[in-house]
Amino acid sequence: MIAQELHPRIIENKDWATLVFLFAIAFIVIAKGAFESRFNDFIRLIVSDKYIKIYRESSHLISGFNVLLVAVNLITLSFFIQLVICHLHYGEKTDWILFIRIFTLLSVFIFSKFLIEKIIAAIFDIEEVIEQFSLQKVTFRTYMGLFLFPVTLMLFYSDYITNFIIYSIIIILLTINLLAYFISLKIYQNFIFSKFFYFILYLCALEIAPYYFIYYLITKN
Repeated sequence: MIAQELHPRIIENKDWATLVFLFAIAFIVIAKGAFESRFNDFIRLIVSDKYIKIYRESSHLISGFNVLLVAVNLITLSFFIQLVICHLHYGEKTDWILFIRIFTLLSVFIFSKFLIEKIIAAIFDIEEVIEQFSLQKVTFRTYMGLFLFPVTLMLFYSDYITNFIIYSIIIILLTINLLAYFISLKIYQNFIFSKFFYFILYLCALEIAPYYFIYYLITKN
């Protein structure tokens, strides 16, 4: 008689992730429904500067539209970071506790950085231009997050992720971020040169140092 050995079937629980993805989709639908004209201009950002020209005032920085898309961006980046961690064998993509940790740390980092930016801008008396500069960054990053969302969604439910896919996405994200900086610097170049010293201090304190420390902590641990 042939002995049969039974092995438990391990089923990954992805229900929590599906629920979070549905929340993100709901945020996008609400943004499109409540701000239809603005959303349509936003979608065409890559081929038209109409959105930048219309919504360049700092009063648009903290608005319902931006809050919804920033939430989508946070969810998307948290999932993507978790996928990278999983790909490097430092965690599981179905670990909801890991997702909460990443989402919390990312949210705290972004909002802390935003508050410190406002404090430093007030000290240097460059509030208006820094808020407009921040709005430009938020616009391009939420745009990036919106198009990264379906990619992250497909990668999460796929078991085929290669180094080429991961590094290609990272390079694209970095390129978009650099492009956003260059466009913003070009738009506000007159003001920047008039207060060049203060802007360099701002750039070093909030645009270079935080990412350097993150890189240092990651490489050390």
